[in-house]
Amino acid sequence: MATFHSVVWLDHSEAHVLMFDREHLEAQRVKSRSHHKPQNKAGDTAPFFDDIAKALEGSHEVLLTGPGLARNQFREWCQAHRPKTAALVVDSISTDHPTDAQLVALAKQYFKKYDRLAADPSQV
Repeated sequence: MATFHSVVWLDHSEAHVLMFDREHLEAQRVKSRSHHKPQNKAGDTAPFFDDIAKALEGSHEVLLTGPGLARNQFREWCQAHRPKTAALVVDSISTDHPTDAQLVALAKQYFKKYDRLAADPSQV
């Protein structure tokens, strides 16, 4: 499904990837394949981050959310390994553990403001 916006909530063990437009919502959960603690080698996260990047294919804008550093580490990994995905990331914000419905509501509110600013460069 080609969608316009995506929101990703992630920590080091799983990611909730929610892709949506005005009429559709597609949700995926991506589980980390590593059973190691997040402070282990950075290479342990590569397959997990790659799976998240693949789940985002078809999206035009991505908002990253989550409680810790994983969202920033994912963004940095994308810059190094998936520059096209990195270019889609519009922001990274800290969130606790919202439900998928709360996450979509947060993203819709965020993108409503983001799209308005993007349409009017004088507001930046």
